[in-house]
Amino acid sequence: MTGELRRVGRALAVGCGLIVVFGSCIRIRVERIPTSPARPAGVEAMSLLGDTLRTLPIAPAVRARYEQQLAEAKRAYDHTPTNVDSIIWYARRLGYLGRLRESIAIYTRGAELHPDNPWLYRHRGHRYISVREFDNAIRDLERAEKLVDGKPDIVEPDGQPNAANQPIGTLHSNIRYHLALAYYLKGDYEKALPVYRREMTDARNDDRRVSIAHWLYMSLRRLGRNAEAAQLAAQFTPTMQVLENMQYHQLMLMYRGLVSPDSVLSVGPSGEMSVTDATAAYGLANWHWYNGRTMLAEQTWRRIIAGGQWGAFGYIAAEAELARSRR
Repeated sequence: MTGELRRVGRALAVGCGLIVVFGSCIRIRVERIPTSPARPAGVEAMSLLGDTLRTLPIAPAVRARYEQQLAEAKRAYDHTPTNVDSIIWYARRLGYLGRLRESIAIYTRGAELHPDNPWLYRHRGHRYISVREFDNAIRDLERAEKLVDGKPDIVEPDGQPNAANQPIGTLHSNIRYHLALAYYLKGDYEKALPVYRREMTDARNDDRRVSIAHWLYMSLRRLGRNAEAAQLAAQFTPTMQVLENMQYHQLMLMYRGLVSPDSVLSVGPSGEMSVTDATAAYGLANWHWYNGRTMLAEQTWRRIIAGGQWGAFGYIAAEAELARSRR
């Protein structure tokens, strides 16, 4: 060690996960931020079918409300740019408007400032699903799950409250929901199953139960575990108290034979779909597929793509089905 370093007391050099102290290397954890593949300018994502995805289809009145909410969140972020709540809400509001890459960038900045905050990985993982980067989503959501393991759960406030102004999700449940979804979208149904089962056990309201059960049911059917799927569906009744996830509820009732497939989805002559239409249509398409109507299933998946709601999980799942069919 030089005399100058002795006088200074120590010299720090950070790089490649090391700090150099008095000439010795001490390994520390440095947050590694996943990188995204290159894409054309102005494109939010590349679909699994190779299409460019740009602006989300949002009704003018809804867009105006989202823009106002974004402006409020941006003011809070500008005032306290290192506050984790300001970071999360600014990124969430960007995401609702389909500005997904900006949203991911804000979450990434937040993760650099607060590397052990599970909310940042939970939300960024969701947005990585939106842009079809499933491995990055799984990395984030598995990290979030480890960070909350053994800790009390927390109700997650809704960005767009339901009619009862009653949040239905929690931090833990949303981490698991999106993690299992990322596994499902990759076709790893075996890995999705235990996550869905745990969430079914812990669900505390009917909205969570029907949403998780829908994806769990589909995973079981894809694995040929039809008897287990039927036992799951038998738990669901028309009298459940569902505030938001009516489409999932109807699908569970359809699986039981209590409602007809024709009643699950109603789309106007223009063919445009809402986010909830895409959800219902994907469940309906899979129902056809399970029952040997593969051509009708594929037609319905293509109908979802034509409907334009590329941010909806049902749309992403339909993309995944069609992409797998090309291989």
